[in-house]
Amino acid sequence: METLQATFFLFVFVPLVNAAPPLQQESLQFYEYDTDVSMGSLTQQDYEMQSKDVRKDGTNVSLDTSLMLQSDDSQLDVPPTKDTNLPTCLLCVCLSGSVYCEEIDIEAVPPLPKETAYLYARFNKIKRIAASDFADITTLRRIDFSGNRIEEIEDGAFSKLLLLEELSLAENRLVKLPVLPPKLTTFNANQNRIKSRGIKANAFKKLTNLAYLYLGHNALESVPLNLPESLRILHLQYNNITTITDDTFCKSNNTRYIRTRMDEIRMEGNPIVLAKHVNAFSCLRMLPVGTYY
Repeated sequence: METLQATFFLFVFVPLVNAAPPLQQESLQFYEYDTDVSMGSLTQQDYEMQSKDVRKDGTNVSLDTSLMLQSDDSQLDVPPTKDTNLPTCLLCVCLSGSVYCEEIDIEAVPPLPKETAYLYARFNKIKRIAASDFADITTLRRIDFSGNRIEEIEDGAFSKLLLLEELSLAENRLVKLPVLPPKLTTFNANQNRIKSRGIKANAFKKLTNLAYLYLGHNALESVPLNLPESLRILHLQYNNITTITDDTFCKSNNTRYIRTRMDEIRMEGNPIVLAKHVNAFSCLRMLPVGTYY
């Protein structure tokens, strides 16, 4: 009997995306999960292309032939998509340095490929960020954890992210801010439970690249201290701010000082009457948005 030989070809097409999408609050309509295909569960023997005869009851049977007869997909034992034990790039979508783990109900930060630059893990059930989550991922430039249940961020969780420029922790349950990496340009912590005592006095002082700071819809009683000169947009709307000083934005000992980069300050929805603190805005090109009477 002639040995029947079969040759198997497996093509896996993985799309490439060169540019990472911008950080935004709206949910990305991008759900091509299981893009990267892992074949680790298949043994090397299953894909050996050399023909090997096995004698059984006096008949030669080719292993290639028996492999071809195994057409049942259950042999692959592929778990369901939401199984958090899956490799990250099966559970999420990995595209050219970007990892999308959105709306898949994960409860912890998944292990990331070491080359990850952009992580989108919005609208999940993450409760805690540990220092070990990003210990080896020094290439990160953007992280978005909006819409989770984060209550705690371990000390030093972002300390090694020296390239990180954009960080969103909006719509979580934070009561205090973590130590932030030095090169941040955008930080969003809108809609949390942060009080003034949860922000250290020098939390923003050394962030000399910070241009966009969003702290609206929290429980702040005062404007954060030592805001950097680089700041352009500051959102503090709908907090509990009742006090402001002449040194909050300006310098009381320097009447010629002008904060040239500040374009927008939002303070509406706070109990403070801004008209009572006119000197606090003397260095600004535009008055803050808020209540004046």
